[in-house]
Amino acid sequence: MTLPHPLRALLGLALLVALALPARAFETQAQAAFVTDMGTGTVLLSKNADAPLPPASMSKLMTLYVAFEAIREGRLSLDEKLPVSRHAMSYGGSTMFLDTTDRVRVEDLLRGIIVLSGNDACAVIAEALSPDGTEAGFARYMTQRARQMGLTNSTFTNSNGWPAPGHRMSMRDLALLARRIIEDFPGFYPMFAETEYAFDGRAPQNTRNRNPLLELGIGADGLKTGHTQEAGYGLVGSAKQGDRRVIFALSGLPTAQARAEEAEMLINWSFRQFVERRVLKAGEELARAEVWMGEAQSVGLAPAEDIVTLLPVLAGDEVDAQVIHDGPVRAPVSQGTELGELVFAPEGLPETRVPLVATRDVPRGGFMARLRTVSRHLITRLREGPEGAL
Repeated sequence: MTLPHPLRALLGLALLVALALPARAFETQAQAAFVTDMGTGTVLLSKNADAPLPPASMSKLMTLYVAFEAIREGRLSLDEKLPVSRHAMSYGGSTMFLDTTDRVRVEDLLRGIIVLSGNDACAVIAEALSPDGTEAGFARYMTQRARQMGLTNSTFTNSNGWPAPGHRMSMRDLALLARRIIEDFPGFYPMFAETEYAFDGRAPQNTRNRNPLLELGIGADGLKTGHTQEAGYGLVGSAKQGDRRVIFALSGLPTAQARAEEAEMLINWSFRQFVERRVLKAGEELARAEVWMGEAQSVGLAPAEDIVTLLPVLAGDEVDAQVIHDGPVRAPVSQGTELGELVFAPEGLPETRVPLVATRDVPRGGFMARLRTVSRHLITRLREGPEGAL
């Protein structure tokens, strides 16, 4: 594969980047963590991110997502009043103190879940939307829906994160779910920033949002805390500063204070230590791939979209990179066909892979073009010798 001038320049400048101070990796106390920049998709931190762990109340986000979908599709309305079953009333822990004499508006239940972390409110929503009217049936539906959304390490046995064998989510799945809520339901998302909700005045000891970041002035506006003895203290959070938004999930911290301190430090690190840069333009040719039996002997490889990523603040605008593709490519080749990928890893960040596509059409060649290809191949084989060695 030949390297055109743009890629040679990129690789040459990478040596200057290596002399700059890299962003210091965030050493979290959490058992598992995942942090991503929403705009660029850059992963800033990954620790045991795909391990299925007890999510505690953080799994309420999946119940909320399913409820938001039902409202959008007209299967549920905000003003609809739902009955409270004995099963829903039986939950302890954090609740709205509902009983079987109540019929509760869906909007109140949503706030009861988001702000008050009501286990009973989740069960009421679950039974209303369950295919068989039970919370267990709703949990099975949640698991199926999660798989469709790409949450591959999530399995639900209830609607609220109550400790149960097999009820598991990974930190990557939680962060992906948070992103989907922010993107898919912008009308509901402001609820997650509400710091207080006094439902009916019946539970004055449970009116405050447990998210410790909401009133710190650091851009935090969601999403959900969690705590059980098995899971420890966790938080799925998001913060926006300027045009950038960061989403994170933490689990397994020893105390509520440790959770609050860790989450605040993580947000500050994410915004202060990295800056957004466009490192390549869409269509900028990075390399050429050999074409077999085509009118042209090679085709350019380029990103289909601008490559925007986060870089450590002292690292400049260039990153070391490698183009990978399988070749030669058999003609015909259509412009825009994915033929390879660009692999790069800014200092202190996980590896990123970006698809590269053909920059033009290469039709199948005529007789003379095919003859040149075969001749070139035979000459190469003769030069390599019988064992492929020079």
